[in-house]
Parts: sequence; structure tokens; C-alpha cells
Amino acid sequence: MEAAKYDPAQIEGKWYQYWESNGLFEPQIDESKPSFAIQLPPPNVTGTLHMGHAFNQTIMDGLTRYYRMRGYNTAWVPGTDHAGIATQIVVERQLSAQGVSRHDLGREAFLGKIWDWKKVSGGTITEQMRRVGCSVDWSREYFTMDDTRAEIVTDVFVRLFEQGLIYRGKRLVNWDPVLGTAVSDLEVESVDETGSMWHIRYPLADDASQALIVATTRPETLLGDVAVAVHPEDERYAAFIGKQVVLPLTGRTIPVIADEYVEKDFGTGCVKITPAHDFNDYEVGKRHQTQLISVLDLGAKVLANAEVYNFQGQAQGEIALPAVYAGLDRFDARKAIVADLEAQAYLVKIDPHQLKTPRGDRTGSVIEPMLTSQWFVAMEKVAEGDETGLSLAGKARQAVDSGEVKFVPENWVNTYNQWMNNIQDWCISRQLWWGHQIPAWYDENGRCYVAKTEAEARLQAGNDVVLTRDEDVLDTWFSSALVPFSTLGWPEQTPELKAFLPSSVLVTGYEIIFFWVARMIMMTTHFTGKVPFKDVYIHGMVRDNEGKKMSKSEGNVIDPVDLIDGIDLPHLLEKRTVGLRRPETAPKVIKATEKLFPEGIPVFGADALRFTMASYASLGRSINFDFKRAEGYRNFCNKLWNATRFVLMNVEGKDCGQDESLPLAYSFVDEWMLSRLQQTEAAMADAFNTYRFDLAAQTIYEFVWNEYCDWYVELAKVQLNSGDEVSQRATRRVLVRVLEVILRLMHPIMPFITEELWQTVAPLANAKHTDSIMVASWPLADEGKIKQDSLDKMAVLQDLMGAVRNLRGEMNLGPAVKAPLFIEGGAELDVYLPYLPMMARLSEVKRVEVLPEDDAPVAMAYGARMMLKVEIDKAAETARLNKEQEKLQKALDKLTAKLEKPGYTDKAPAHLVEKDRAELAQLNDKMAKVSEQLAKLQ
Repeated sequence: MEAAKYDPAQIEGKWYQYWESNGLFEPQIDESKPSFAIQLPPPNVTGTLHMGHAFNQTIMDGLTRYYRMRGYNTAWVPGTDHAGIATQIVVERQLSAQGVSRHDLGREAFLGKIWDWKKVSGGTITEQMRRVGCSVDWSREYFTMDDTRAEIVTDVFVRLFEQGLIYRGKRLVNWDPVLGTAVSDLEVESVDETGSMWHIRYPLADDASQALIVATTRPETLLGDVAVAVHPEDERYAAFIGKQVVLPLTGRTIPVIADEYVEKDFGTGCVKITPAHDFNDYEVGKRHQTQLISVLDLGAKVLANAEVYNFQGQAQGEIALPAVYAGLDRFDARKAIVADLEAQAYLVKIDPHQLKTPRGDRTGSVIEPMLTSQWFVAMEKVAEGDETGLSLAGKARQAVDSGEVKFVPENWVNTYNQWMNNIQDWCISRQLWWGHQIPAWYDENGRCYVAKTEAEARLQAGNDVVLTRDEDVLDTWFSSALVPFSTLGWPEQTPELKAFLPSSVLVTGYEIIFFWVARMIMMTTHFTGKVPFKDVYIHGMVRDNEGKKMSKSEGNVIDPVDLIDGIDLPHLLEKRTVGLRRPETAPKVIKATEKLFPEGIPVFGADALRFTMASYASLGRSINFDFKRAEGYRNFCNKLWNATRFVLMNVEGKDCGQDESLPLAYSFVDEWMLSRLQQTEAAMADAFNTYRFDLAAQTIYEFVWNEYCDWYVELAKVQLNSGDEVSQRATRRVLVRVLEVILRLMHPIMPFITEELWQTVAPLANAKHTDSIMVASWPLADEGKIKQDSLDKMAVLQDLMGAVRNLRGEMNLGPAVKAPLFIEGGAELDVYLPYLPMMARLSEVKRVEVLPEDDAPVAMAYGARMMLKVEIDKAAETARLNKEQEKLQKALDKLTAKLEKPGYTDKAPAHLVEKDRAELAQLNDKMAKVSEQLAKLQ
């Protein structure tokens, strides 16, 4: 510890390089020891890490370092995700800026561009993780599209297909017409928008004078209607059920059906059923076994001939659509259809209507439910030959129901079960180029062959058959669902697979419980017979200080490395405005940034950032990140640094109890500190064991700042300046021993500063048996070492000290004023008196049998009466108190008049009236004290 001042930049890079180069992150598998393993939720290679990653990784690294210090076989497995859609969009935008499309390049050249981007982005992410201090085992780093993962993904796909759990079918999916691919629910945002509700006449086929009025928000899909539905108990329409109505503009007739899906009190109570373009309608159509009529192509334009299918996905022919709409975009078709409905007297009225519009989170385009051929994983089907008799979903439900997988906090089980009990087959195909290409080949007749390689597919099809590979790729979540075992050597039965599966805990956000957590449980239980992890620790989302979601367009995103290193305002503005998805938001981003960081971001260092994140990590609660809190924890780092320098100045070169043959005489203050250390050790272990990082941060902060620095270090000064060598040696021993243990307790949260200080402190405390604090042993509490008598005595000393400080406050004595203290009490007080002068800024302490007759204020504590003796300039003090009395009287008169004003207490808000009354009581109390002091002076 050479530097006089704490400088995080000087120590962070040095120690991380030391840890990594010495292999301290890599586990040594020892079957005699328990294991702790954790999988990093792989960040997408689409850019850089954000505050959510820093939060998540602080928790994971804290747990990893804690269990490593406890002697566990500890593995934290890192990796990055190829993030199919997100990454492809990033690279396509880069090409678009150059006037090039992926189709201009072709598939192979385009994928080459993405791999180039991955090298840059992936390198940025891993460097950021190093800056945060993540002690991951870099030797096990993976990428979800590296060769090993590609081989395992293909293997799993083929196995599931052969077990009858993967199939290809025509189903309704979320379709992004701009991207030209199916997307998952996770990639769809429901946006509140103002739209319209069109009321349309559907005449009865046998009596055109009668009609049902259908209310719809999507008149353009009218061309694909297969029925009109009413509620079976709606008396208004009971006579119409089973009849035929004419579908406007087409001449087709469709039936009136009864279904409880219809809300009698919404709209007109009549709903058009278009199962090929609406998910709810799809379920209604399936119950009634209607046809599915697809009227839009994959670009969301109206077809000339609608494609007709049954619910088994079999083609049923085509229906000619009105030629006037063919080729029109869906929203242009809407305008034309509404105009024609009005011209032909089918349109009854148009009402404004608030609705939730599904939009793609990447493109902002309106998502279209589209009937397409896709690959699916069956969720509720039992695999052929599976002796468990459980489906994939059944295995995932059982894992949680049995308690093998536990959620923390426990209430997230309800969210998990709600989705699992209503699960649908999983659409795993995407119409992209970037991703794991589906291992399926087709012959000229459309027959499909699933195999690990084209050579194996050819063996199935015959050598002379021309085969074409399926162009689709797999959903990103398919490969990431295999991470728990694909990263540990499966399908081989490796030592790593035995030691680290199941992993100990998964640390993740609530938003991917369905999309990642559940699917990892399904895949891992199915292929290994084990659960992927024992605990799922769900943390909240990191928001800005006002509770808003962080986004680049809002200008409230904070790069964790900027908080670590600091950045001036010009560079921060440049960083935030370059590469915006919507350049027009730049002024808004600039304004928000200047409001949040008018002078840029100061240097906080990784340890202060990590401690801030830990302090926020209350179970399941989203956090509003305020960098002001990080300022406080940067000061905490300074406090620890300066306290260590003080201790070293007082103990270096002197005996600190290393020689165990020399006697030690501990005071009750020393024993109090050692007892509180034992209690703190127990509290810290309990906090880590229960994922309460907020309590761990609070516990160690209060112990270090309030008890060690503010109390013990100050009291130790008294002991080091008085007493014999035996007592001083004991105090030096306690100073360094407690500090050394503090550093170990803090290390999981603040790794850099603790390593730097520990290297100097540990030898003085006889504790340096390893080369790094990272692999030093975790302090274990020993309740037998807690001295309750010393804890009680310290409580007395603190009461006495508090009473003296209150006296000083009452007498308005500044810090520089030292006064004698008279204390009336028994001989039992003698043990405390030596500490009072330094701690309470006293010139001396005189214990007397009876306090002098005087008018000075007296305080009571622990049965003792105390009085400060201060010489006062009576004239000056009287003038000051008279002035204070006048000031208080004016405030009293003003507030009294306000409260006595007619009607005020009846009409004003109750909380304001209560506040005024409380303030009046305080003013009266102050006035009484001033009057009392004046009386004494007179």
C-alpha cells in the first residue's frame, strides 16, 4: 500500500491481470469438496453491457467469490449469445448506411460480416466484464454459435425429432413483415394507441333486410372471415345462431356461431372470426373446426387468391379475392375496404377506440399474426420410449413442484406456473440468415430428411436425390436453453458435468422466466435427468433515478464503465448521440444527459459501483439507480483506505501480537470490537446464504464506518497513548486482526481495494497464508468468543458519550471549545472515564461525590449525573438569547395567526394542518428552553 490517496485506476487493472494470469478464477475439481457453479446469462453480441448487466454480474461475482473463499470447487461459466434477430439487424443497418443489403452480398458473405462484428462486440463485452471485476473462468468461455455448441445444437435437434417432439407444421405465429421472420412474444411490445372501431353490417343470406352488426378494429382482414361469433347466452342473437350471413365485398356466406369467447357487453356483441390473422380467433376456429383463410402474403400485402387450410395444416385450395385489393399493403387495403364498405352501405359507423397494438421491438412495425410453415417443439407430448411418462413441460413443472428448483423470492413460482400451465408448442424456426441453420433437407418432391449432416440426410433419401437445405435458422432461445449442459462437455460424462450440474443458482431478471429459465429446465431434465440449477434468484430491473426504463432514446442509459472511469460531458454527449437507432431523438438525449450529468460523470471506480449495486439488491425489487448513492460509497472506499493508513502508521514496525509467547491484555473496548466482529461475520454469512446482498452491504458498511472507524479506531488512540505495553500490544493486535477480517468480509463485493489493502495488512495479522485474498479463507463466526459483558460495558460508554455530546449541543459549544466535565457517580464509572476526553472533546473529567451548585445543564446516563463547566460572557450570551427569543416570537405569531384563521383547519389538507401544529409545538419548545436559559443567566 504505497499510495497515500485511494486511486481505483491504479489498483484495478493491476489486480485483475494478476488474478487472471495466475489462474485464480479456474476451479480445481476436488471430489472431497462441495461445488458451487453458476452460469452467466450470456449477453447478446449486439453492443455493450448496460447497468442491468453490471447489477446482475455484481451479484454473481459476489456469490462466486464468497463460495471460492469458503473452499468450494467454484466455477462461473461465461459466454455470449449470438442473438439472432438483434445481431442481424445491427449488421444490416451498418450495411444499409453504405447502401448495401444482405441480398446484395449473399448469405455466405453476409454471415462473414456478422462474424467480423461479433469479434468486435464480443471483445468489448468481455473487456467490460473484466473492468467490473468478474472472476469468471475464462478458460470455459463459449459462444452460442461456436463449433462445440453448433454440434450439440444439431445433436439435440435430431434427437428431439427422432423422439417425435420436433415437427414441422403450419401454425399462426407473430410475423414481422419488415424483418420477414417469425418472432417470439419476447420480441413483441404492446403499445397503447388510438385507433378506430368500425361497425359493419353482415346481412343474413336468406333475408337481406336483417343483419348482424360486427364491430372490428381490423377491417382489412374481413376478406379472411370464416364466421361471425356471438355469446351463446346473448338473447339478442339467439335466433341467428346456425344461420348464414353474407360476407361484405366478397359474396361468400359464413355461419353465425356461438362461443363464450365473445363478450356480450363489448362492442355490438358480434365478433368476426378470422383464424388465419388473429390468435384469439385461431382458438375459436379450432374449437369449431372452421377453415383458415390466409389473405396476406409474407410482406403483409393482399393476395390475389387466398390460401385455405384446415387445422391440421393441410392445404384446402384457394379462394379468389376481389382483384381491386390484390397487391395492396394491409393498411392501404384497410382504407380501400372501408371506402368500399361505406359506398355499398355496409359501414354503419366509426368510433374512436383505444387499443394495444403489437409492434416488433426491433423494427417498430405492426406485428401480423400469420399462418406460416414453421418448426415446433411439442410441449405436452411424451417422447417415444421415455419411461418417465412426462412431457417436456411436465418435467419442467415437476422440477419446480418437487422443490428441486426453487425460486427466490418464492412468489415467482406463481408466474412460472401460470405460464407452464397454459403452455403452447414452441415455434423454434426463424426466417433469418444468422443463427443455427436447421438440419433438415428437402428433395424435389418436398419430402423432408432430418439429419446431423447432409451426408446422413443423403443416406436417408438416396444418393441420386437432389437435396436442398432448409434455409431457416433456430430461435436464439433454442441454443441458449442448452447452456447448462452444453458448456460442461455433454454428451460425454465429463468430470465438469458431474461436479457442476446442477449449478447452484441462476441469477436473472423476471422478464425471461418463460423464455429462458423454463426452457433450460425442460431441456436439461430431458437430456441429463438432472435439473439445470437448484435456485433461481430473480432480481428486479435497473431503472433511472425517476423509475423510468433506461433506453438510449431517453438519454438515461449509463454505461457502467463510464461510472468506473469517469467521463467528461462533451465525450459523454458524443457517445450517447452517435449511432442512435432514431437520430431525431438526439436533442432529447442531449437535454436528458445535461440534466443528469451537467459536469460529466466523475470517477467512482469498480468497487464503489459494485457496492452500490449490492446495496440495491433487495429480493425481487426493481431499483431506481441514483449515482448520488455511488458517490457515498466512493467516500466509503476513501474511509476504508484512510482508516487502513492510520492503522498501519500506528502498528507497522511494532509488535501486533504475532509473537504468541508474549502476553496480551484486552480491554473491554477490545473485547467489544472482537465480539462485534463475530456477530458481523455471522450476519454476513447469513446474508450471502440467503441472497440478501442489500443486508450484506448494510451490515459491513455500518460495522466499518460506525463501529470500527468512528468508535474503535478513536478509542484505540486512547489505549495506544496510555497503558502498558501488554495493553498496547493487544490493541494493535485487535486493530490489525479486525481490519484484516473486514477486508475478507468485504472482498466478494469490493474485490480490488480489499486485495490491495490485504496484501499489506494480512502479514501484520499473521493471516497471509495465500498469495491472494481471493483464495483466503472466509471468516467463520465463533459465538463462544462473544463477550456479552464487554458488549454491555460498551453500551454504557456509548450512552455516556451520547449524553456529553447532547450537553455540548444544548450549550451550543463548537468543536474547538473544550470544557471540563463534572460527573457524579460511583467507582464503577472509572473504567469509562479515560475515553471521554478524546471522544467528547473535553479538557478533563472530574468525578465528584456531588455536583457543584450551579445553573449549568445536567444530563443523566447510566445512573450518573453529568455537568459541563463553561465560563460564559453573560452580557454577550444574554444579547444572543434575546435576539433568538425575538426571532422565535415572530415565527410563533405568524404560525398562530395562520392556524387561528377562520376556516383554515377545516378546509386545508389534514396533513398540512398536522405539519403546522407540529411546527408550532417545536417552536414553543425552543422558546421555553431559551426562556429557561435567560432566567438562569439573570
